[in-house]
Amino acid sequence: MRLLLTSDTHLPKRARELPAELLAQAREADAVIHAGDWVDVAALDLLEAHSRRVIGVYGNNDGPDLRARLPEVARAELGGLRFGVVHETGAAQGRERRCAERFPDLDVLVFGHSHIPWDTTAPGGLRLLNPGSPTDRRRQPYCTYMTAVAQDGRLSEVRLHRLPPRR
Repeated sequence: MRLLLTSDTHLPKRARELPAELLAQAREADAVIHAGDWVDVAALDLLEAHSRRVIGVYGNNDGPDLRARLPEVARAELGGLRFGVVHETGAAQGRERRCAERFPDLDVLVFGHSHIPWDTTAPGGLRLLNPGSPTDRRRQPYCTYMTAVAQDGRLSEVRLHRLPPRR
């Protein structure tokens, strides 16, 4: 199962549109996971139109229209793995322990908010992934997103993709 992981798209405030590369990946993926801060419901509609399946949550910058359509925490079984999606996980220090305690029933937790890519494994085996942002790099050198493969209860081919600078 091919997965596209993204977060913090912040449309139209940080960018006018989603990058073409991200939409192309969405069309190829079996599932798109978005960890919140869409900002505009049109971004959700666009990803849903370009994807087989969207698993998303709302973030702290998402208003009532998005909160009416999306949960704060989403869960899904993909490729034999138990995935969770949440926007905020708190400070980086102690994140693995906090998330392992909060989500003891998950194999993988995808989160957003910081715009900083993250890939670690907590004691006990919970994999934590933050794809960064495809539209707002903040203090990072590049805008980013992730792809991965979930199959037979294993997560493989986890890859952070750097997007070219916008013109």
